[in-house]
Amino acid sequence: MTEWSIGAVFDAVAAAVPDRTMTVCGDRRSTFGESALRTRRFANFVAARGFGEHTPRHRLDRWECGQDRIALLMRNDRYLDALIGCVQARVVPVNINYHYTAREIRELLAYVRPRGIVYHRSFGPVVAEAAPDDVELLISVDDGSDATEPAGTVAFEDAVRLGDADRVIATTSDDVVMLCTGGTTGRPKGVLWRQSDLYVSSMNGADHDSAVALHDLARMTGQVWFAVSPLSHAAGIMTALAGLLAGQTVVLYDDRNPFDPRIALETAQRENAALMTIVGDAYAGPLVREMRARSYDLSSLLVLGTGGAATNPQHKRQLLELLPHVMLVEGYGASETGGMAFGRSRHGAEVETFAPGPGATAVSQDRTRFLAPGDTEIGWAARIGRVPLGYFDDRAATERTFPEIDGQRMAIPGDRASVDADGTLRLLGRDSLVVNTGGEKVFVEEVEEVLRAHPGVFDALVVGRPSPRWGQEVVALVCPRAGEDVTDVALRQVCKLELAGFKVPKEFIFVAEIRRLGNGKPDYRWAAKRVVPGVAEEIGA
Repeated sequence: MTEWSIGAVFDAVAAAVPDRTMTVCGDRRSTFGESALRTRRFANFVAARGFGEHTPRHRLDRWECGQDRIALLMRNDRYLDALIGCVQARVVPVNINYHYTAREIRELLAYVRPRGIVYHRSFGPVVAEAAPDDVELLISVDDGSDATEPAGTVAFEDAVRLGDADRVIATTSDDVVMLCTGGTTGRPKGVLWRQSDLYVSSMNGADHDSAVALHDLARMTGQVWFAVSPLSHAAGIMTALAGLLAGQTVVLYDDRNPFDPRIALETAQRENAALMTIVGDAYAGPLVREMRARSYDLSSLLVLGTGGAATNPQHKRQLLELLPHVMLVEGYGASETGGMAFGRSRHGAEVETFAPGPGATAVSQDRTRFLAPGDTEIGWAARIGRVPLGYFDDRAATERTFPEIDGQRMAIPGDRASVDADGTLRLLGRDSLVVNTGGEKVFVEEVEEVLRAHPGVFDALVVGRPSPRWGQEVVALVCPRAGEDVTDVALRQVCKLELAGFKVPKEFIFVAEIRRLGNGKPDYRWAAKRVVPGVAEEIGA
């Protein structure tokens, strides 16, 4: 069997279904054939300026990158064209979260060290402030903004026009993609994936003998996949490419404006989406409220996927009540593992655990053995097989997160898990978020779930803070629903009914809004600062 690069897979699919709509974003539509020509021209424009591989993969350690990098500071429109154009030029695309501040973007770019940046025009001032001095190529994508751009910037359409339309650059399965982690609890890291490993483990791909299998697959597909989550995050990239590389039509949310559940549902209805993917409660709650307020014809929808952040059981039940014909699939994974386990629920048959996909497993606390079904130990979620090479420019973190057990290299992203008797994984939460209080461990997601289920609570985050008595104590940030009079006494009572005493928050802090990152994940760094006395006044609610 032959391993494939992402660019080679895309070319094969585009050749099979050139007239099929590939992407829809707002008013812009593009067929596979149109995008194939556009990405080839863009790749040749970049390659003609000397971008590409400079050190073969076999000469490098796992945490090293021998290819030039281009940072993508982009909204969803044209994102896939830029990404595919990069990999076709043997250049490493790097996702940059445009919700970061200029300071955070500057620090991330200093770490990634890109030779080029592709950005939407409205981010021009940020690029001018944050781009390293040695960046050689700036390319802007028109988003209707009249923002000032740095001198020497090339328009994306000009780059496409100037690129060779015929030359096909030979790529390899060892070419890499870098996925920056979400930075939920710390500074983002760049995860280095071999393209063939990412394609197989996270995009429903396989090692094909020839392009014939890809042609046949593309001609058999043609569903519409609606990726509501932003492509500036790994989960969005994986979902969109999984559909695109199988020949599906991928609808992208037009994120020039903030998420609006009415627009999302109108888009799903208009495009007859069969699959719709969201990110946890930040999307699920608004969708539930909108579907209760207005009627939508979502009869074409077969699967609603959610991942990247927790989805409250209450929201799951409500979504399935509103969409009884739909399967709700909760995905578990990380930039370091790809999608590795899935919980599949239907109306009246909700599940709490995750069925492991290929290579998904759990290892013991000391990382010396694999956990067997029914093992009572709480260990670590892990994946073996086709996993990333490591973290860019970080040997220590690479060896810690991608160790070997019984001669097998694996990815252990830091989530605690156990294995139920039926072999499914029970996810307990990120270890870095565990609160150690009085010798007991509290997984914050468990407390958050109880709080978010309260009818008067719109959103909640739970973190630990230093305590002279307990070492750490559990504190909850709570955003009440509009018009609801929720008290700490009532919330404490609810928690006592559902949780052990040591898990009940010592304090409830009411805020006007729970801050979340651009992908819908909770901003635990903000929350940790918010609960420290004296800091709250400085950063506001």
